[in-house]
Amino acid sequence: MARRLIPTLNRVLVEKIIPPSKTTAGILLPEASTKLNSGKVISVGPGLRSSEGNTIPPAVKEGDTVLLPGYGGTQVKLGEKEYVLYRDEDILGTLHD
Repeated sequence: MARRLIPTLNRVLVEKIIPPSKTTAGILLPEASTKLNSGKVISVGPGLRSSEGNTIPPAVKEGDTVLLPGYGGTQVKLGEKEYVLYRDEDILGTLHD
């Protein structure tokens, strides 16, 4: 079994962040209040090639927290964990604290 997946071209491997459904005090949160579709970038491909042959690097890097589209991506399961492969241009933006 593969231990590490390195995406090709401009693809990005993302692990979706599952928001907590309950506060530390034990209050259950409704699903609508926790629905921010985000994830952590696990691995990034080298990028696309321009018509001149230059590499165009992806806009995100490993460790970034990104905002994901509601649909799309390719589901990938490595071991017990599930990941999603997106194209670089499908990622909506990066999230910062």
